[in-house]
Amino acid sequence: MKRLEGEKFSGEDWYACELDAVTYVDAHFVDVDLTEVRSRGTVFERCRFDNCRFNASEHEASAFVGCEFNRTSFFGARFTGCKLAGSVFVECRLKPVAVVGGQWSGVMLRGADLAGADLSGLRLAEADLAEANLRTARLAGCDLSRASLRNADLREADLRGANLTGADLSGIRLSGTHLDLAGALAWAEANGAILDGG
Repeated sequence: MKRLEGEKFSGEDWYACELDAVTYVDAHFVDVDLTEVRSRGTVFERCRFDNCRFNASEHEASAFVGCEFNRTSFFGARFTGCKLAGSVFVECRLKPVAVVGGQWSGVMLRGADLAGADLSGLRLAEADLAEANLRTARLAGCDLSRASLRNADLREADLRGANLTGADLSGIRLSGTHLDLAGALAWAEANGAILDGG
């Protein structure tokens, strides 16, 4: 696999490029147009993306590990079986992004607008989703263990089958939210309820 370290890409047009078998390490992308880019098995380690566009791009089994995305647009982007562990999203446009499986543990999506997003089955352990807009989002079967959902909007969201072990559920907004028994108990405990087995 080709490996590029410490490269800087500024103002470049990568429209509809095919990215395969390349590893980018500590690369900096500024105002790069990645619209309709297709990546398969591509690896980005500790890369930074400022004012970039991933619109309508497709990524399969690729990795964006420990990356930082600032004011970057993912309109219509699709991630299938990708690893985004430890990545940070700041003021990014994430709607409507499509995510099919994958490992997003430890991502920072604080305050992100993910209303209506289908994140079913995604691994989001230890993720920071505090104050995120997750209204009507599908989080069924997600691993949200030790994640922060503090003050998140989860109205009409689907949390059935989600693992909420150790998650911070303080201040979350629930109305019409779909919860299974385990989820309801986790929410009750997080809000000070004393559960009586009797």
